[in-house]
Parts: sequence; structure tokens; C-alpha cells
Amino acid sequence: METPVRFSSCRGVAFEVKPHEHHFSISKPISPSSHPSASSNITTNTPFWPRPNSFQIFPSPSAPSSLLRSLSRPSSHFCDVSDQEQQEYDLEEGDPHTPVQNPKPSHPPKNNPKSRLSVILLDQGLFTVYKRLFLLCLALNITALVLAATGYFPYARANPSVFSIGNILALSVCRSEAFLRVVFWLAVTVLGRPWVPLAFKTAVTSLLQSLGGVHSGCGVSSIAWLVYALVLTLTDPFNRSTPIIAVASSILALLCLSSLAAFPLVRHLHHNVFERIHRFAGWTALALLWAFLILTLTYDPITNSYNKDVPSRLFQTQEFWFTAAITFLIILPWVTVRRVPVQISAPSGHASIIKFSGGVKPGLLGRISPSPLSEWHAFGIISDGEKEHMMLAGAVGDFTKSLVSNPPSHLWVRGVHFAGLPYLVNMYERALVVATGSGICVFLSFLLQRSRADVYLVWVAKGIEENFGKEIKGMVNGYPKEKVIVHDTAVLGRPNVAELSVMAAGKWKTEVVIVTSNPEGSRDVVNACKSAGIAAFGPIWDS
Repeated sequence: METPVRFSSCRGVAFEVKPHEHHFSISKPISPSSHPSASSNITTNTPFWPRPNSFQIFPSPSAPSSLLRSLSRPSSHFCDVSDQEQQEYDLEEGDPHTPVQNPKPSHPPKNNPKSRLSVILLDQGLFTVYKRLFLLCLALNITALVLAATGYFPYARANPSVFSIGNILALSVCRSEAFLRVVFWLAVTVLGRPWVPLAFKTAVTSLLQSLGGVHSGCGVSSIAWLVYALVLTLTDPFNRSTPIIAVASSILALLCLSSLAAFPLVRHLHHNVFERIHRFAGWTALALLWAFLILTLTYDPITNSYNKDVPSRLFQTQEFWFTAAITFLIILPWVTVRRVPVQISAPSGHASIIKFSGGVKPGLLGRISPSPLSEWHAFGIISDGEKEHMMLAGAVGDFTKSLVSNPPSHLWVRGVHFAGLPYLVNMYERALVVATGSGICVFLSFLLQRSRADVYLVWVAKGIEENFGKEIKGMVNGYPKEKVIVHDTAVLGRPNVAELSVMAAGKWKTEVVIVTSNPEGSRDVVNACKSAGIAAFGPIWDS
């Protein structure tokens, strides 16, 4: 009888995979001395998929122990599932792909594994670029506010509403997908050249990824300026108008409600509640802002009355143009909303593929919705740039699960596709993209279309064909094998993705690593790469 092949994975328990005829089985271990690339702990000579241009990842016996840690429980189908789903799956027994041979871990398990929420709230660091931008915006506004209150900034004291509305305009710009699409395009066009210093490219990438810090900082600052404006109005008996105070107070209440709903704890645990409050409270506040402008410009403090006609000086005020710009930015994405036919297929109960007409450039993301006023979901777009594009949706929530169980014939979409972190791959000469599970979708377009960057891929997932289908598998398999590492956890167990990413970046000498995983996984990869002196970026909770 042939000796079973022995592997290890990330949880400290060895296990064995018996040889069989399955395409994902490994016939025999590869000796480090028998392959010229063994020093990198990455081999590609044994077929992983049944075609000449195939690939695999196989940790060699000389690999670091942290990479060869094994698992004591079956790994999940997707590495980016929620914490609750991960725990439920971990409690299942009898994974036929990874029979556990030694139930006793060689490393003691953590007593209190960190939840996704703790990673979001506590493990992002105290001085991230996001938080620096937040503090910078807040510090500048508080400084100006203190100077105005103490009489050293008379313009601000006379026009506090200008600063409040100006901050609302700034936060709207930072969330305008159409405006940011232009900004990202300019960044790639101007900086995506070999002579631009790498340090400058990574600084711009970090800045663009963290613009949410400006958004939140300006949001809090607008509240502070509006409070100051109300205090000045209430303490001035000759310029006090009950309707103006009532409208300003309502705007203040709505801004505070929106800010509280955006707090990480609320946003993470009740995302749909956050989204609806942010949308409808924002729209109501904008309508009241127009009322506030008209009331303040028609109010005559001498007669304590209002002129019936809006004065011509309305168009000469900063408040008007600021408010008009805010209105334009908010209305713009909704003008492009339309209901389109879709084709949805489910390669497994764990994911669905949604197809649309029209080609899309690599690195862009799109939003879809079953009901446009209630919820929107963003997904990476997969396209060859020609006739159609598609989205890969892991079934981890109510909406995404319904795509598998009850696929609709039409969905609502926004016509403007927005640029995110993956789009900035085009800024670099050589980039490593790392994905776990369905996170691969944001990078597949780079494999199907010619891009500025020389792109390399590491993908860790379970049951590639079983869970993602032949079409997704074929897209990855069609890319040059020397640029791809696929680690199927159904065969090899769960690896140390962070160390695997560092080794791959070193092997291919890439300038940057961009990862799409769950919060903890992204954090680990980014930290490991930075410790090795490699620029790395992953999605943040408010990116």
C-alpha cells in the first residue's frame, strides 16, 4: 500500500491526504533538493490542475515553521466569511479532504480569539493615516473655532455657517464616487511612470485609501461649527429668529444622528441601519439646509420679518455655491441608477456569479441593489473589457444568500463604476495581489486584460472548482503559471497567508502588495510585509 502524503497547516496539527484520482490530489511530496526553486519554498512543477499551463503551491519541508502550522479543524470554504459563520463551520466534523490524524495541537490554541469587530476597532493602530487625517481636519477646524471665539478670526465669527457648510462640502467630495474616479485616474496617469519614486506612489496610495478620515473629520467639525453658530444666534437678542433657530437645530440633530450611526460599533453590527440613517438623514438635512439659506437671506432683523422674494444676492454668497455643489454631488450617482437584466448562476451554495452586459476596465468596483432606497452592495468587477462583466458574490449575508437560493432576473445598478484600492495597482510596475476566498473577484480583471503593472497573484481558497466554478477557475488557470500561486485549503490545509505573501513578494521582487481578505487576514498580511520592508495595503473598515 502506498504511503499517504503528509502535510501541515496553520493550526499546529499534522494531517494526511491519501493519494487518489481527484484532480486536486498530490501524488508525492516534492524534495527541496530536486527542484531549482526549492529555496523559495514555492514549487510549480507538479500539475495542480489537469492542463500543461497549471500551477500549485506546496510548502517544502524546509519552509518556516510558521508557514507549516497545521489545522485541528476543517477550514472554511471562504477565508472571508464572518466570525459567526467561521465558528459554525469549525464545529462541523469529518471534512473528507482534511482528515485529522493528531487531534492534539502542538501549539496551545488562543483562549479568546479576536473577533472581526475587535480587529476593526482595536487592531488598526493608533496612528494610521486614516486617523491622522481625521485628527488633522479636526485640529484645523478646532483651532479656527477657538480663534473665532476669542476674537482673533473675525471672518469666522461673522460667518460660522460658511465653515459648517464648507465642511459638509468637503465630506461630500470625499465620498463622491464620480469625483474620486477622476482623482484615481489622474493619480494613475500622472504617477504610473517608472521614474516616479516608489515612496511617493505608496504615500499617494495610502492617502487615497484613507480619505474616509477626511470625511469623518469634516463631519464632526461641521457639527462643532453649527453649534457655535447656534450659540451666537441665541446670545444675540437683535438677530434672533425662531424659524431659523428651529431649522438649524433640526440640521444639527440630523448631523449628530448620522455621526452616531457611522460609529464603528453601530456600523459594524447594524450596517443596514447605518446606511439608511446616513442616506435619509443626509437628504433631509440637505433640504433643511436650503430652507436655512433662504430664511437667513430673507430675514430682516430690524423689522423681525421675512422678505417674500429671495434676494438677488443669494447667488453672491458662498453658502449658496457650497450648498449647490453638495446637492450636485449627492444627486449625481442617483441620476445613473437603473434596473438592468442580469444572468445569475451558482457554481455552489457558497457563491453566485452575476453577469451584466458591457466591458469594464480592471480595478473598478460596482454597486448593486435589490431595492435602491434600502441597501446597496459593492463588489469587484470581473471583465475582459469587451462585451460583458460579472461579479462574484460569496453567500455570507441575506442578500448574497438570496442570489443563490432565489436569483432575480433584474437588479438595480449605478452607472458610474467607482475606483478603489485595486485600481491603484496600475500605478506600479510590479504588483503582488493577494486574495482569500471570494476576494479574488477584485483582481481577476487584471488577469484577463492588459494593464500597466506586471501583476502576480496569490489566491487562498477552498475547493476552487467546487465552490467557484469552472469559469472562475479557467480565468486563473489561463494566466501565466509563473505568475500565480493558488493554495487550495481542501488539499493543503490553511497556510500562513502573511508569510506566504512575504515569500511571494520576495520571489517576484514586487514593489507593492495589495490584499483583499477579512479584516484580521488583511492586517496580518500588511503588517508582515511592512516588517519585511515591502509596501503593502489592504482594505480598512472605512475605506
